[in-house]
Amino acid sequence: MYRTHNCGELRKKDIGKKVILSGWIQNIRNFGSLFFVDIRDYFGITQIIFSKSLLTISLEKEFLIRINGEVIERLSKNYNLNTGEIEIKVSKIDILNYSLPLPFSIIDKTDGSEESRMTHRYLDIRRNLIKNNLIMRHKIFLMIRNFLSMKGFIEVETPVLINHTSEGARSFVVPSRNHVGKFYALSQSPQLFKQLLMIGGIDKYFQIVKCFRDEDARSDRQIEFTQLDCEMSFVNENDVLIFFEYFIKHIFNNIKNIKLEPFPKISYFDAIKMYGTDSPDIRFGMKFCELNNLVHKKEINYLIKQELIVGIKIKKCKCFYTYDNINSILDNIKKLNNGNFFWIKYLPDKTFIYSNKSFINKEICSIFIEYFQSNPDDLLFISYGKKKEARNLLHKIRLEIANCLHLINKKIFKPLWIKDIPLFEWEEKNNRYKSMHHPFTSPKEEDLQYLEKNPENVRSKSYDLVINGTEIGSGSIRIYKKKIQNIIFKHLGLSKKEIESNFSFFTKALTYGAPPHGGIAFGLDRLINLIEGDEDIKNFIAFPKNNDGKDIMINAPSSLEIDKLKELYLR
Repeated sequence: MYRTHNCGELRKKDIGKKVILSGWIQNIRNFGSLFFVDIRDYFGITQIIFSKSLLTISLEKEFLIRINGEVIERLSKNYNLNTGEIEIKVSKIDILNYSLPLPFSIIDKTDGSEESRMTHRYLDIRRNLIKNNLIMRHKIFLMIRNFLSMKGFIEVETPVLINHTSEGARSFVVPSRNHVGKFYALSQSPQLFKQLLMIGGIDKYFQIVKCFRDEDARSDRQIEFTQLDCEMSFVNENDVLIFFEYFIKHIFNNIKNIKLEPFPKISYFDAIKMYGTDSPDIRFGMKFCELNNLVHKKEINYLIKQELIVGIKIKKCKCFYTYDNINSILDNIKKLNNGNFFWIKYLPDKTFIYSNKSFINKEICSIFIEYFQSNPDDLLFISYGKKKEARNLLHKIRLEIANCLHLINKKIFKPLWIKDIPLFEWEEKNNRYKSMHHPFTSPKEEDLQYLEKNPENVRSKSYDLVINGTEIGSGSIRIYKKKIQNIIFKHLGLSKKEIESNFSFFTKALTYGAPPHGGIAFGLDRLINLIEGDEDIKNFIAFPKNNDGKDIMINAPSSLEIDKLKELYLR
């Protein structure tokens, strides 16, 4: 027997019991003839005490031991531990396995670098931080499955090896040994399969599924990620938004005991206009104010030539009174000094300090201060240039200011829905349209009049869920009529041959009484990361890739042997 109890369950009521425990050595305290040792397993830590005479060799951290002993009351109690009122008086010690010297400390605040911890991920998992994150991930997955199952959804697995298509993000490809010169692609999402399930008469579907995209990794994105994929038949936009708002509220309430307020809904165009991004953080103010009319009315010469002039006001910004400390908030924004912007600080004595004195003077400062109805201590930032660049620059400034001035309460969660996203955007590089969501997103009925000749004016029945500036979910009502689907393919520049090769099975399926349907997919790695207030999704994945997309523990990706390449007919 390896254990009668685990290392986290013994309490004062167990005093006098004969027990067997197994665990890793967390700490060793040598008092000469007496040793105090903390042993740890998945469940917790228990202190054991024994005499030197029981040892035949010296013990080291992370040795795996089994002990026999008696539960006794601890004289020096540790109320920070669940087992802190007892200890085990050891009568026998067996070493189950030895450990090499550790590459880093197995403690909450470890001294290990990210590279070392990812190389020895199996050791990193022993730390409470990673272990508890994986437990939290399990609880959320279990809650999701239970909740959706109770609401009439069924979980259906869809293929991972699929056909490559030119639309969407870059795919991973897999050579086929049996079909020489042909390749599978790893699924980026179950998009078409979940639609086929709706055509097949499945009323409500979900799947917790692995997805793959050959993109650059970063702190909130992995090349393989876990997605909650959902689809429903006979629904419109409001049906989907109402249900999944309830779903997200259920998760936050049950996991964090947080009751979320109703989710506001704003259009894509308003989000861009007010915040410069389609994923705005609304936990603080600083909405954008467009200034073109003011600039033209006041004939501010240099700015009149600009496509867009847009600004924000930071109220009562008392901590910035000099050029240096105002510029300090810009340090973390790459290449910002090359951007087109200026700032104006309204001082308590009603004078100004300001940047870009080449075309800004006190008179122009007064114009902007009056327009913004500024009070002493307010700070203005104004960006100008091409619309997209000016808004994006001010969006970065807005976030940097909020972080610098500690305006963001990390304990608050502010979700919102972004709606009415354009169906297409123009791709200058390829001189064609591309889908803002994906090619199977339904256009709004009121915009169908523009679909054939003015597709840039068409809004889609799509929606994104954004929480605290992070896109957590994305979905849409789908096209369920072949005629509209073919028009979309045409605008995307797909030839009849490409449509036939890649999508004929799907367009044919639409002709067999396909029902109206729609759904949404949530990035579960991001959602869990957000709920727990971490900044790196790798902390919530058992065996993640690094930011270069590599698994440095198993050395993947790696080269293939010549014989294997020949077997796959590859050079």
